[in-house]
Amino acid sequence: MVDFKRERKLSVVKTSYVTPHVKRITFFCKDFLDFSNNEKGGYLKLLFSKGELNDKNLVRPYTIRNFRKQKLEIDIDFIIHDSSHGVASKWASKADKGDEIFVTGPGTKPIIKNADWIFFIGDMSSLPAISANLEEIEQNTKGIIVIEIISKKDKIKIKKPKNFTLHWIVNEEKDQNQELYKQILTIEWLAGKPFIWAACEFSAMKKLRNYFQNIKKIEKEYIYISSYWKKGSDQEQHKIIKKKDNQIWKA
Repeated sequence: MVDFKRERKLSVVKTSYVTPHVKRITFFCKDFLDFSNNEKGGYLKLLFSKGELNDKNLVRPYTIRNFRKQKLEIDIDFIIHDSSHGVASKWASKADKGDEIFVTGPGTKPIIKNADWIFFIGDMSSLPAISANLEEIEQNTKGIIVIEIISKKDKIKIKKPKNFTLHWIVNEEKDQNQELYKQILTIEWLAGKPFIWAACEFSAMKKLRNYFQNIKKIEKEYIYISSYWKKGSDQEQHKIIKKKDNQIWKA
């Protein structure tokens, strides 16, 4: 049985750029032996030291993009911006073969309930999770995908069931975080009851959540929606705001 709190030391074995803003890092760990074959789409918590005088770590969750048990390897995709100043993105931008980092996990992936179709929505931060989910769901599943990216060069070939339509939104204006919401309002929905899977910036998430719950009348149990970051806040601040917001929404 997997010990989710156990710290494991990962070693970088390979790095590559999937797009100009997505860096894939392949890690090896001999302690992956107790992982199941079904970890893709779950997450690991990367541990970054605050400094010599503080024994606590900065924790950053990242999606397991691929897991190859025979090789004991995991791929994690990091979003790299020119102006990235977050501890994880700064580390990832410089990471090279032989570098090491400690992690805990794996954490479970959100459960997608049976529905007539699935609506995947996200920005660059959720591209790895959406991609992993699409590769794991049943091939006869129907749905819609809307993904906001930074540039046309960030479009990737997504492996998806044939009955999904994919919409890309190119938003090069970093200060404008409403483009995703505006695009969702124009999408023609499929017939039947959807399951909503959405992850993006905090303020965009709140607008989407209100739209799905109060305008489209989708029940909470058919909505997985999360903020992966918040404009103007670091991840420590975002975690506090996100926790309070989730408590209110789930009450």
